[in-house]
Amino acid sequence: MSTMDSSIYGVSSSKIFFFFVFFFFVSFAIAALPQNPSGKSFSSSASGQINSNSVLVALLDSHYTELAELVEKALLLQTLEDAVGNHNITIFAPRNEALERQLDPEFKRFLLEPGNLKSLQTLVMFHIIPKRVGSHQWPDHKTGPVKHTTLCNDHLRLTSKPTGQKTVDSALLIRPDDVIRPDGVIHGIQQLLIPRSVIEDFNKRRNLRSISAVLPEGAPEVDPRTHRLKKPAPVPVGAPPVLPIYDAMAPGPSLAPAPAPGPGGPHHHFDGESQVKDFIQTLLHYGGYNEMADILVNLTSLATEMGRLVSEGYVITVLAPNDEAMAKLTTDQLSEPGAPEQIIYYHIIPEYQTEESMYNAVRRFGKVRYDTLRLPHKVVAQEADGSVKFGHGEGSAYLFDPDIYTDGRISVQGIDGVLFPEEETETVKKPAAVKVASKPRRGKLLEVGCWMLGTFGQDSRFRSCQ
Repeated sequence: MSTMDSSIYGVSSSKIFFFFVFFFFVSFAIAALPQNPSGKSFSSSASGQINSNSVLVALLDSHYTELAELVEKALLLQTLEDAVGNHNITIFAPRNEALERQLDPEFKRFLLEPGNLKSLQTLVMFHIIPKRVGSHQWPDHKTGPVKHTTLCNDHLRLTSKPTGQKTVDSALLIRPDDVIRPDGVIHGIQQLLIPRSVIEDFNKRRNLRSISAVLPEGAPEVDPRTHRLKKPAPVPVGAPPVLPIYDAMAPGPSLAPAPAPGPGGPHHHFDGESQVKDFIQTLLHYGGYNEMADILVNLTSLATEMGRLVSEGYVITVLAPNDEAMAKLTTDQLSEPGAPEQIIYYHIIPEYQTEESMYNAVRRFGKVRYDTLRLPHKVVAQEADGSVKFGHGEGSAYLFDPDIYTDGRISVQGIDGVLFPEEETETVKKPAAVKVASKPRRGKLLEVGCWMLGTFGQDSRFRSCQ
């Protein structure tokens, strides 16, 4: 038996004791490890990759492409993955048209600027509730609205109308339970939800008095003959102002904006002053166009008044002569009253044109006549040497620096000459002289002589008296 005490099936008792001690410590270490303290579900793998059946993957692959693009640009994929791993979520996805057409372009540009990433993230997370809310869980119109906290710690109000329509704040629910997944649900809504903090940040940065992130409707029109309101005609989204740009120009060397021809009216829906300031700064940084910038800012007030026109919704294309071309101007050409303004007017086209659009036009149609702000003169463009040439003969200029500045409302194209309108020489056609065969008149003396001869009966002998 002593042999069996010291060895069990060839294994010493000391080794068996060491094995039990090692097993005890391993069990204690496993028990001391945290048991999933974050409470994450096992839908996410250990590598951090989300399940293919997740609602977040469904959003990125859905027809809500505009919202999915904003999620990616806001750098929120990791944040949303963590939210999906912790709990179910509800996403209110606006339709693509609400972001493409019904959103103010200036506001969309503000969201996509790198310095406004926090505002973009707040906007996106304002559409997500960290809990599952199906369409059957909507409050009844008798119970009143129910508030839910979003991922940006703001609140959304879910309400129901007596007609049965369901709303999320001011947006109408148009596709309830559009996408359903084990970890969440996506509802389609009619428009974008914008938290008040983002609107306030937008207004502070742009320093605007009153602006809305949604395109406003036009003011009612009055028929001047009947003094009654005209029936509003259907205006497509993003249409140009109803009045032509010439109705926004006052007579004289300066421009004056119309009362309310554009989509924003007196509220200055477009920040034209900032856009004009940006393109002048671009001219200065680009180099070679200091004289043009000096005329716009110092010699005239065209910069301010062009900004007012753009604020009213008009678009312009500026043909900017470079410094070498401006140096060729004589003192006589600039000394006349209003001469600098008239020169610049002839270089402003009331259309939005780029180098590509103008080149395609002259390639297709040969000569193209563009209207200018100097009525009634037009500037002629044609193809020459693979580029666009403006003007006639020796006074022509080539498109030298294309697309110096293009922002969708102001386009600046650099040219290598100063343009002047073609002199209108009115040729007055004189009527052709008509030869009238007149009978020869007899003189007074001959008439007296013929009368005296007739008295004596001798006038028949003279041919002149017959």
